Amino acid sequence: MSTQKRGAVRFESVRKEFGSFTAIPDLSLDIEPGELVTLLGPSGCGKTTTLRMLAGLETPTRGRILIGGEDVTRLPANRRDVSMVFQSYALFPHMTVAQNVAYGLESGGMKAAEARGAADKGLDLVGLSGLGKRLPSELSGGQQQRVAVARALVLEPQVLLLDEPLSNLDARLRRRVRTEIRDLQQRLGFTAVYVTHDQEEALAVSDRIVVMRDGIIEQAGSPRELYEEPVSEFIADFIGEANVLPADVLGVEGGDAQVSIGGVELTLPARGATPGPARVAARANAITVTEGGVPGLGGRIASSAYLGDHVEYEVETDTGRLFAIDTGGDTPLPAGTEVAVGFRPRGLALIS
Repeated sequence: MSTQKRGAVRFESVRKEFGSFTAIPDLSLDIEPGELVTLLGPSGCGKTTTLRMLAGLETPTRGRILIGGEDVTRLPANRRDVSMVFQSYALFPHMTVAQNVAYGLESGGMKAAEARGAADKGLDLVGLSGLGKRLPSELSGGQQQRVAVARALVLEPQVLLLDEPLSNLDARLRRRVRTEIRDLQQRLGFTAVYVTHDQEEALAVSDRIVVMRDGIIEQAGSPRELYEEPVSEFIADFIGEANVLPADVLGVEGGDAQVSIGGVELTLPARGATPGPARVAARANAITVTEGGVPGLGGRIASSAYLGDHVEYEVETDTGRLFAIDTGGDTPLPAGTEVAVGFRPRGLALIS
């Protein structure tokens, strides 16, 4: 199985209408060869429509889609060099695992013996060597998912498309299978476009995340960029959940801004801010909660929850209710406790 076939993807001013409804107003996006890009967003944001247009299952109303430099906008799905892993896996229940994996190759004209040999290699690739004679019903959900990935990979597509591939798995299995998919993608270096609504999943598997809202790209960047440098309240809250606090920019010098949050002064990257009222996105683990009169923003514990490796707090302050996570304490402060709230610089970002 070749590992060299990598396709670049380009959307050029793509628009998609369904009757009077515009699902995608104007989408332009480049995906580099060998890159795993996740389309992320709430239901109805346009991520699945975008994937279906790339797969050839929907046709753009306007604009162009290119794969490996070739304009495929009007090509049918069976003439595009892509493979898709569906949410439901879509395995044939009456066929063995090996027959499922070989099916696409045989349908494309490959001789049966050659297709079975390629299927065996594909199963070995995803860690299912020796299970080719079983039926899909004899495998676990995670194993069935890997069969679906193997079936797509043996076709050696330029681009692998994954549509909510882990949504049918339980939480523990999702963590394991997403790691397997990511390891496989990095080892083989194929281009992949991955659709999910799960923020944690997107952070775990992606080279780059494209967050969509109402058919528009709200922000695109690496997992770290989106988590630590959100451009808006929507991104800050959607990726990892953040507190959005009123603040004042006291001054800007070079690339740094002197910021006051409820009287607590910090230096943060300016990100184009100017002196005056502003907003800061604060991750829960960037907020410190200390009992007593330590200098900081005053507050009162509204609720606390012990969750084994950390304590979660809801804290009432003059700037609003804050959600904080304390990984250092093992005894939660009870509701009603007067506390001082402080901030760690990492996990804070000025937003527009």
